[in-house]
Amino acid sequence: MTTLFPPNSLSPLLNLKSSPSLQPKSTSLISYKPIVSNLKKTQTLSLKPPTLPSCTTLLTHAQQGLAALAITLALNFSPLLLSGNAFASEFDVINERPPKEAYVVDDAGVLSRVTKSDLKRLLADLESRKNFHINFITLRKLTSKADAFEFADQILERWYPSVEEGNDKGVVVLVTSQKEGAVTGGPAFVQAVGENILDATVSENLPVLATDEKYNEAIYSTAKRLVAAIDGLPDPGGPSVKDDKRESNFKT
Repeated sequence: MTTLFPPNSLSPLLNLKSSPSLQPKSTSLISYKPIVSNLKKTQTLSLKPPTLPSCTTLLTHAQQGLAALAITLALNFSPLLLSGNAFASEFDVINERPPKEAYVVDDAGVLSRVTKSDLKRLLADLESRKNFHINFITLRKLTSKADAFEFADQILERWYPSVEEGNDKGVVVLVTSQKEGAVTGGPAFVQAVGENILDATVSENLPVLATDEKYNEAIYSTAKRLVAAIDGLPDPGGPSVKDDKRESNFKT
């Protein structure tokens, strides 16, 4: 005997696979993967150190601040820096060897090429004829010595330590900022020039012309008066002396 089932009664059996309760929840798994992926991306981004750009910026600002501070200090204390450079310049000149051919140490940088050339020609001729060597030195400022004479005296003793070496040597110093000069030399040099001309050059030529910032004329006119005195020629004279005549400053 055969049992017949109505068609509707078989549909549950036939549609067993399509039952939502028996199928795996693939939809939920599929939807979970993007979430996991998004979490990974978020975590990966969060691992990057967010403070590095700000640290770099802070370091940049700090460096700029230090640079600005250094510039401010340099401007505020510029007189100290300049005096330090002048102080070093004095000792640079002292520690140098005496110029044998140029006859000039223009540390102040105020002499022209023409003046240097004229000095070399005049002083070289004097040395070849009379065996007197005169050195001319210009400085911007003195900080280690009280006046130009003390510095000139130190130059003479340092460059020519013995009496024999410095006997026929002369040193002329012009300090541009202080508008003063000095002439010193060994015994033979002082005797050949004479005290009158020594006094005239340090009280007329050097300070008067330096006050008017005529440094080239101050140096060259002094050289001509010294050479003329050594040669026994008439004094070419100097500029007119103002009322505030300066003290003489030479070594005897």
